[in-house]
Amino acid sequence: MPFDEGAVVVVVRTRAVSLQCMASNKPELTVLGQTVRNPIDHVEVFPAPKHVTKVRFTTDELSSVCPVTQQPDVSTVVIEYAPKKWCIESKSLKLYLWRFRDAPVFAEALAAEIANEVMVTVKPHHVKVSLTQRPRGGIEVYAESERSAD
Repeated sequence: MPFDEGAVVVVVRTRAVSLQCMASNKPELTVLGQTVRNPIDHVEVFPAPKHVTKVRFTTDELSSVCPVTQQPDVSTVVIEYAPKKWCIESKSLKLYLWRFRDAPVFAEALAAEIANEVMVTVKPHHVKVSLTQRPRGGIEVYAESERSAD
């Protein structure tokens, strides 16, 4: 998917800020409160509140395309994680998921990629991504990917 020059700057800045936040313990959220017209490559984080043991995000608006037929796929995704130090900022998650809209990817690989993003960027104790692709040709696909820090 082609990006205009401004979008590339946002994507690069978002990743740099997320990594910088984790190193400095001072998150600087770049998309919250801003008008963002393009998807981003990584989620942003903020400090996890004490005593939060589980966070769950659910959306039924995850779009991608079949890598073989190029037909659209629509999925429901549930992202559950046990935060250590960081939580995902929800607007950045929405913009991150948007990046898959025109991406040719199988449901199983998509679940694994989202789980990997959460594990690498947020560094939780555990993450589980459950993805249910709406039936096309009468077949519903369910894929689950789990990662643990231990």
